[in-house]
Amino acid sequence: MDASGIGSADENIKSTARDLLVKVGAAGLTLEAVARESGVPVADVEAVFPHRDALLTALVIDAYDASGAAMEQADRTAAEAGATAGARLLAATRALRRWSFDNTAEFTLIYGSPIPGYHAPQDTVPPASRTPAVLAGIVRSALEAGELAPPRRAVAGPPLLLPEAVELFGGVPEAPFSDIIERGIVLWSNLIGLLVFQVFSRTHDSVRDESAFFDYAIAVAAESIGLEVPAGETTD
Repeated sequence: MDASGIGSADENIKSTARDLLVKVGAAGLTLEAVARESGVPVADVEAVFPHRDALLTALVIDAYDASGAAMEQADRTAAEAGATAGARLLAATRALRRWSFDNTAEFTLIYGSPIPGYHAPQDTVPPASRTPAVLAGIVRSALEAGELAPPRRAVAGPPLLLPEAVELFGGVPEAPFSDIIERGIVLWSNLIGLLVFQVFSRTHDSVRDESAFFDYAIAVAAESIGLEVPAGETTD
């Protein structure tokens, strides 16, 4: 099979696998099920993805890349329009929310319960870093533009960061923003937790307008890093 044929088979198999994710979830995904659903011999599937974990890894990478790209595009569009860092944050997080609701099976694959027997390899780390990289870029821009308010108090304790986090942000800023990376990680985890609640319908019986609540929650979370998110229209 030539390179174009392999690429076509790769995409066809992944497309079928994504359809199966909706029906049976990641835990129920097998090469045999993909072959049966697509009507091709299992040997043809195995020629592209030798085992289930290879297929899962490809799907995980695609999901991280697609969700990261959605955030990057939204942030780029907002930045080119001259938006403040707070408005850029809202645009980027709204884009991730839209992607999450449009691709709930893929969202569940990367942010849902662990898949029994599957351990994501190092290949998934760069794609997974695209989401926090967008947030880090926005926070760094806000810091450089003087758009961050200093924290009301420093949180005492030893340094908690790994070198990779410092590198992603571009170094540790001077006081009073010396813990901005830790605060940014809190913002990131708040974002993903909020999406988990909304995608899996944990807030629908608590708030009248989940889209408006998302904007509100992002604004509240952004306060922890000293960033003001402007009020705006909801996305639903």
